[in-house]
Amino acid sequence: MSPRPDKIIIRQKYLDKALSFKGISLIKVFTGQRRTGKSYLMHMVADAIVKMEPDAHIIFVDMELMEFATLNTASDLYAKVKSRLKGDVANYLFIDEVQEIDGFEQALRSLLNEQLVDIWCTGSNASVLSGELADRLSGRFIEIPVHSLSYTEFIEFHSLNNENNSLQLYMKYGGLPNLIHLPFTDEVVFDYLRTINATVLLKDVVKRHEIRNVAMLEKLMRFLADNTGSLFSANSISKFMKAQGQMISVAILTNYIQYALEAFYLVKVQRVDLQGKKYFETNDKYYFEDHGLRNAWIGYRPMHVNKLIENVVFKHLVFNGYRVFVGVSAEYEVDFIAAKDDKKLYVQCAYLMESEQTRQREFRSLLTIRDNFPKLVVTMDEPAGGNIEGVEHWHLRDFLSRDW
Repeated sequence: MSPRPDKIIIRQKYLDKALSFKGISLIKVFTGQRRTGKSYLMHMVADAIVKMEPDAHIIFVDMELMEFATLNTASDLYAKVKSRLKGDVANYLFIDEVQEIDGFEQALRSLLNEQLVDIWCTGSNASVLSGELADRLSGRFIEIPVHSLSYTEFIEFHSLNNENNSLQLYMKYGGLPNLIHLPFTDEVVFDYLRTINATVLLKDVVKRHEIRNVAMLEKLMRFLADNTGSLFSANSISKFMKAQGQMISVAILTNYIQYALEAFYLVKVQRVDLQGKKYFETNDKYYFEDHGLRNAWIGYRPMHVNKLIENVVFKHLVFNGYRVFVGVSAEYEVDFIAAKDDKKLYVQCAYLMESEQTRQREFRSLLTIRDNFPKLVVTMDEPAGGNIEGVEHWHLRDFLSRDW
């Protein structure tokens, strides 16, 4: 088994969801950006299984260890697993970064069909669930998305009180779990985050897609960091780059953005009309999976607090299992329409309600919506609270402290 981390803090929401699929004949795939805690989650699941079944046999394949450096093909993986199976007990297979094995889906399909092991794996690229895996295993795998820490997880990991100073740390440094091992100083944390930025781009974008113009890719990431939550298209970005003396085609920009999306590094949010009946094909918004990584590109700038509020609100909605869109009408825009099952939330984000004019501006788009789903304005005002005609005013800290 892969070396067990010295300290594992339980991420209960993920653990409960994962264990609900235990013993079911499905390949369980934890997906997400690198360093969001997928490997730790697999250790949590393995530990929980052993507690429930002391005789369970755990096979752990960690593709970042030299022990498994020779696992290059599906045949290599299949042979390795077969050699480690134990009879008369339940076998559980965990594979970390399964996309590093060429043709891995062939081995997984065979192991699943033979009912030899209960299969769990992680992947840091959306291609894990595309192509051959989707074709050959349609309906036989379940994706469990894993995100960097929510605000409540962040304060638990770092043993902080739920107060504004803790919120400021979260907004500055983000929620990568490994920050628990670092002192909270700008120099140390941002050096680490810049290293993770380079690792994600190198392994999951540059290397995978053989990108030659790495400098342009980095300029694009800085642009997106500087314009988090803004509406734009690849064409508008290309025009901006050209005005700055950087020539890059729309096609290449589109590819670069798509590669970052596939690496779970960025998330695209589409626009939809407020009735939810029409999707718009251009001018999307982009947010970072981890806002600390976003800050590492351009620095933590208090004047960008509006962008950060949007990013953390968006992330919290996704953490709670919502599909998120930008709502538009002929006159107004709503930052987020969040939908899950039969639930829906409308959320407008702002920094401070500095004047009655600001208050009216932030509330009016929500007041035009004539259904009975919750409508929220989220800000940093102290104290926030009250409502106007049913539109609720929430402090960001309180919003992030609740499961919606």
